[in-house]
Amino acid sequence: MDGKALHRRALRLEWLTVAWNVVEALVAIGAGIISGSTALIAFGMDSVIEVASAIGLLWRLYSAGPEAEIGERGKAERRALYVVAGTFFALAAYILFESIPALLAREAPDTSMVGLVLSVLSLLVMPALAWTKQRTGREMNSKALQADAAETWVCSWMSFSLLLGVGLNAAFGWWWADSAGALLMLPVIVWQGWDALGEAREQADES
Repeated sequence: MDGKALHRRALRLEWLTVAWNVVEALVAIGAGIISGSTALIAFGMDSVIEVASAIGLLWRLYSAGPEAEIGERGKAERRALYVVAGTFFALAAYILFESIPALLAREAPDTSMVGLVLSVLSLLVMPALAWTKQRTGREMNSKALQADAAETWVCSWMSFSLLLGVGLNAAFGWWWADSAGALLMLPVIVWQGWDALGEAREQADES
C-alpha cells in the first residue's frame, strides 16, 4: 500500500477512535455517576483521554501528510508523542486520585448493567481497532501512531478490568473489586506513558 493510502487509512482510524470514545465516555461517566462506580468513571475518563490522543494524531496527520519533508514529519511525530505520553500520565493520576480514597472509605458502588454491556462491547471493538492502528503505524513508520495504538490496547485492558471489577461486584457483592479493577490498569498505563515519552526524547536527540 502506498503512502497516500496508508495516510487515508490512518485518518479514518483516528476519526473512528474519536467517534467511538466520545460515545463510550458519555455512557461510562453517566453510568458511573449513577452507580457510584470508580472503575466506570475511570474508564470514561480514559475514553476522554483517548479522544485527546486521537486528536493529537489527527493534528500530526493533517499537518504533515505523506508528501511532507522528513524534518516536518519528525517534528509532528515528536509533538504527537508528547501529547500521547501526557494523556497516559493524566489517566494514571486520575485513577490514583479516585480509587485509593474509595478503597479507604469502603465505598460500595451499585450494580451497573450498563457498565457490563459497555465493557463487553468495548472488548469487541477496541482490540480490533488497536491492532489495525498498530499495523498501520508500522507500515507508515510512525512511532506516534504506534504509541496511540498502544493507548488503544490499554483501553482494551481497561475494558477487561472494568468487566472484572463491575462483574465481581454484581455477582458476589465484592465492593472493593471496582476500585481494585481500576488500580490494576496503572502499571500498563504508566509504562506506556514512559515509553511514549522516551520515544519523543529519542527523536528530539536525533534531530
